[in-house]
Amino acid sequence: MTGVRAAALAVLLAAVLTSAATVQAQELPVVKLFTTGGTIQSLGKDRLKLAEYREGRIDGDTIIEAVPEASRLARIEVQAISAVSSVQMGAEQGLPLARQLTEELARPEVAGAIVTHGTTTLEETAYFLHLTVKSPKPVVVIGSMRPWTAVSRDGPLNFLGAVRTVLAPDAAGKGVMVLLNDTIHSARFVTKRHTYHIETFVSPGVGPLGYADTDRVVFYRSPVTRHTGASEFDLDEMESLPQVDIVYGYQEASRAPIDALVKEGTKGVILADSAPAHRNAVLEARAAGVVVVRSSRKGAGRVVLSDRTAARGEITADNLHPQKARILLRLALTRTTDPRELQRIFNEY
Repeated sequence: MTGVRAAALAVLLAAVLTSAATVQAQELPVVKLFTTGGTIQSLGKDRLKLAEYREGRIDGDTIIEAVPEASRLARIEVQAISAVSSVQMGAEQGLPLARQLTEELARPEVAGAIVTHGTTTLEETAYFLHLTVKSPKPVVVIGSMRPWTAVSRDGPLNFLGAVRTVLAPDAAGKGVMVLLNDTIHSARFVTKRHTYHIETFVSPGVGPLGYADTDRVVFYRSPVTRHTGASEFDLDEMESLPQVDIVYGYQEASRAPIDALVKEGTKGVILADSAPAHRNAVLEARAAGVVVVRSSRKGAGRVVLSDRTAARGEITADNLHPQKARILLRLALTRTTDPRELQRIFNEY
């Protein structure tokens, strides 16, 4: 009889502990994990394949299982968007992703969201979300420079840092952020500067927002450009985005790329610097209704708008890199083609 009672008490105690653990887990904030693919989800043949990884991909649940520390901080809900390299990402994935982020962040129990992404075009998707997600709650875009199977992989720590950043009290209102190598950047200013080193993402001229350090997440500044909830771009009115392309300026560059793009029907061209042969091509492109924005290939510094260039109706991209200027112009063209209005948008965002 004593043995029966002991067994019954053990069962009861296990049930109580399980119930308590369930209640405790339900009290944790929710963090949404949206997966799109990239190196962080990629597999190589062995642990030393740091740059060769085409052996398949892991899913979001595998990332969560590998980092139990994250599940002690939040209930993490996974939503798969795609499983592709970042060069395959674009408006087809970005538009529904931005809408889903806005919808999920509207849930009171959701503290914020994390998006996995390949690093080559990570800054482009992050900036697109920075301009279109309608919520003050934090969104952190992460990737990794080494595949999931690599020795000293960086993906798990980037994921844990993103969870901690989403839950940090000071993270709200800063728009979309990018986190790799313990460093938190604004999507507006961040860019990738190295092909394979872990320390590759930087914010030229302005520096990072803060750091996900071992003791706490610290922020030192906030972006003042318009973003997220303050953005004028309304995805409810968008089914697609106008085509905008980039033309690179260099010594003895031909006008042929501009002519070909105009013939193909592009709505906008970002000039990453210019060349003598571009001058007449740009004038003819503008006459055909194509918007041309001057950016720079240099990687840092503003493209200054002079009185003379303003009088010609030119538009400058401020300090946006060409690939980000392209993102902003695609969105801006859904609202206006007026040069003054377009310049206002580039000045504010």
